[in-house]
Amino acid sequence: MRAKTVLPAVAMTAVSMVLTLAVVMMWLGTAVPWPVALVVGLGIDGGWLATLAYERRLAAQGDHSRIVTAVGWFFGLIAAGVLVAHALTAEQSAGAWLAVAWLPIAAKALWLVHGLWERTALTTAALDAIRGIQQEARDEAAVARARLRADAATEETRLAAVTGAGARVARVQAKTAKTLSRAWATLEEARQGEDTGRALTSVTNRVTPDVTPRWELPVWGPTEPVPALSLESGPALTDAALDALVDEITHSETPALSYREMAARFRQAGHSASEVRLRAAWKRVA
Repeated sequence: MRAKTVLPAVAMTAVSMVLTLAVVMMWLGTAVPWPVALVVGLGIDGGWLATLAYERRLAAQGDHSRIVTAVGWFFGLIAAGVLVAHALTAEQSAGAWLAVAWLPIAAKALWLVHGLWERTALTTAALDAIRGIQQEARDEAAVARARLRADAATEETRLAAVTGAGARVARVQAKTAKTLSRAWATLEEARQGEDTGRALTSVTNRVTPDVTPRWELPVWGPTEPVPALSLESGPALTDAALDALVDEITHSETPALSYREMAARFRQAGHSASEVRLRAAWKRVA
């Protein structure tokens, strides 16, 4: 990468110096002796080359001087000015000379680009580390995308299975309800029939002679409530008797028993009382 930036700058600088020297020789050669024109041309190119070399030395040391940079641009502008002046005063090929007049400025710009590259250049190890980090990030992103796609596919499969199972259950329930409805309709029709009892009696007489059972088919309708079971077994204790038993059990030991211990011993002794009455008696005596 270093050669890609430094070689164009070197080539354009060399071309600019040759053009500057040639123009000075042609421009001043008719007015002054050619050795004088040669010295002027070499002076411009030498000053430009010297400032460029010093600027590159400072850049290699990690330093920078605005004065040296300004002097370098000054010599570059002089070279460009010489080319522009020659192009404007030339009687032949003025356009061609004007077309190459920008080369000194372009050479300075290329050296500026090369300096910027040097200040931001990284070593091979750093570039390898950066590439590794970027590859790792791409790998993690790809794995995350694959995991999300797999989770989405799994969730879609699960939802499809649950939906299908729910639809099957609904169909079975509807079919069962329809079958049960038809069965109860048939049963109701048989119960309401006039010849149902007579037909059943004729069948039963062959099995149990001289016995005429009374047939009652089940009815689809409300059921009779079942009486609630009594919570207490045996005769109910009065409040006074319950208080006396609770007081006796509670204070049978020192310190007095807790409600849970008293209730356990009360039940173990065979006594019966609801939880509400037992707790109320314990509160009264305790």
